[in-house]
Amino acid sequence: MIKVSIIGAGTMGSGIAQIAATKGHEVCLYDSFNKSLENSKNNLNKILNRLVEKEKINNEKKEQIISRLKFSSNLKDIQGSSLVIEAIIEDLSIKQKLFKEIESIVDKNCIIATNTSSLSIASIAGACEGADRVIGIHFFNPAPLMPLVEIIPAVQTSEETNKKTKELIDGWDKVTVIVKDTPGFIVNRVARPFYGEALRIYEEGIADFITIDWAMKEIGGFKMGPFELMDYIGNDVNYTVTETVFTAFYFDPRYKPSFTQKRMKEAGYYGRKTGKGFYDYSQNLPEPKKDYELGKKILFRILSMLINEAADAVFLNIASKKDIDLAMTKGVNYPKGLLSWADEIGIKKVFNQLDELYNEYSEDRYRPSPILKRMIKNNQTFF
Repeated sequence: MIKVSIIGAGTMGSGIAQIAATKGHEVCLYDSFNKSLENSKNNLNKILNRLVEKEKINNEKKEQIISRLKFSSNLKDIQGSSLVIEAIIEDLSIKQKLFKEIESIVDKNCIIATNTSSLSIASIAGACEGADRVIGIHFFNPAPLMPLVEIIPAVQTSEETNKKTKELIDGWDKVTVIVKDTPGFIVNRVARPFYGEALRIYEEGIADFITIDWAMKEIGGFKMGPFELMDYIGNDVNYTVTETVFTAFYFDPRYKPSFTQKRMKEAGYYGRKTGKGFYDYSQNLPEPKKDYELGKKILFRILSMLINEAADAVFLNIASKKDIDLAMTKGVNYPKGLLSWADEIGIKKVFNQLDELYNEYSEDRYRPSPILKRMIKNNQTFF
């Protein structure tokens, strides 16, 4: 039985521990705070009891899962692990210090992974002597339910580490995609316009929050609208990811954060968890303006920006076309893969929308990816 250790007993760490224990691994869940461990243990018990009630597992299976889990506040208990996954605060210096400690405890064949959503894997690996066994394994929340896992080898990561990691996570019945170590990886990079362009449309006074959300759901088929989703994620979290990606891309205007969301964060209007964000959850939500012509314009503007990001990820070899589409459907539940959607709409039509926006605003955020122009010239499609 392979031993897997998880560092950090928050929501993500607990979720990963649940997956590993369910898949038959001996699991050590470490946290320096006993209170976090206690909360994690209680929450996992509740989750497993619900699964029994729903007849997803039986009592015997539940007891087996619990018996494989060890909750510890002693880091040395990760000894003997074949895989360690770190899921702590997004702070590079703290992660680097932790990885040095992990490396001093586990043996040389142990893979050490980070669940970071936005930090450089190469920077984290740089703190280790055996940087070739460091890799990114990015789960999505809630980890037991979301099928996608982004696997991110750093420039130092060995091919063997990459191969072993993919095989192991594939064995957990996850949909894995391999992505280059660039800011935001696939999902957090490609998804930025879903939020950013929606905010821009609101700031220009074209439509209010609820109408933009309505257009994306009713006409676009998205499960949640951008403002609804930002409130669900938390404006504190979502804004910070946008700011991190913007900074990491040397302040490329395509990833520029919004003052509207910044003010929400500053005011403590994080969304559902605080009861107020773009919407006030103590009251009934307002009614959207159900104007289908306006709704189609909103959808096409945001969708063209999303397709442009996905196309640029292909252009810069961030991941394969298949993995980019898989990531967006399995990681954030988009109704279609963006590249397949571009083929369906017509690449020339998408390019013309971007070109029109670029000419109107004279802003680099709207510059079309060179691959679109090239594909139009050669009469190509993505698939």
